[in-house]
Amino acid sequence: MTLMKYTRPGSNAMSKQFSDIMDEFFNDAVNSRRNSFVPSIDISETEEDFQITAELPGMEKDDIAVNLENSRLSISGERSFEKEETGKKFHRVESKYGSFERSFQLPDNVDEDSISATYDNGLLNISIQKSEQEVTKKIEIS
Repeated sequence: MTLMKYTRPGSNAMSKQFSDIMDEFFNDAVNSRRNSFVPSIDISETEEDFQITAELPGMEKDDIAVNLENSRLSISGERSFEKEETGKKFHRVESKYGSFERSFQLPDNVDEDSISATYDNGLLNISIQKSEQEVTKKIEIS
């Protein structure tokens, strides 16, 4: 299959070249900023728990870490691009690769000991049970 660039009929050759130059400039500038992998995250809540779902396509379970420190839940990992196929020439790669870390401050009404995580078909699902009572502390003013 041969890829050919579409040319608009009746377009001026000079303006086409300028347009191509501008497209390359702005596309390269945007892509350099977006050249890292940032997974999409969905957070939902029921009466019993909080649910966090992270989209991590093409990753293995061993490439993902979920940590809790000072009521901050962190999801980190690395999605690597492996060119193992010989004889294949890439014309365009739009998939994002690289290391990432997403962190979320947990609310006071969660049971930190109840956090569980599962990974299936590229989706990381984290469940955090709510605690019976919120952790609040009244501070006397002296």
